[in-house]
Amino acid sequence: MVSKVTDGVKVTVLTEYQPDYSNPRQDHYVFTYKILIENHSEHTVKLLRRHWLIYDANGTVREVEGEGIVGLQPVLEPGDVHDYVSGCNLRTDLGKMAGTYLMERVLDGRQFRVIIPAFALVVPYRLN
Repeated sequence: MVSKVTDGVKVTVLTEYQPDYSNPRQDHYVFTYKILIENHSEHTVKLLRRHWLIYDANGTVREVEGEGIVGLQPVLEPGDVHDYVSGCNLRTDLGKMAGTYLMERVLDGRQFRVIIPAFALVVPYRLN
């Protein structure tokens, strides 16, 4: 589990390998990640966009960018928490992801980027 706070918004990530959906013989590895977003600031904020960089062990980098998260643009009042689960597939048993969320303060429309800390995507047997 990794966490990072940017402008009072804390992002925590927990990953899990999904062996039932993976096929190592065909270089197909599936991971899920749970994201917890906590608003520790004094302002109501809205998540507008996401931007991801996805790396595998072959040196391949994919970029994913778009509106919201899993079809939502959540609004978080001070003290609110929002969590969601998403997934990623890789062609290697080792990789990582990192990114940012574009957030907006509801009061004045000020936009800012919140860092999603880099996190590893690793099949359990690679940890030995």
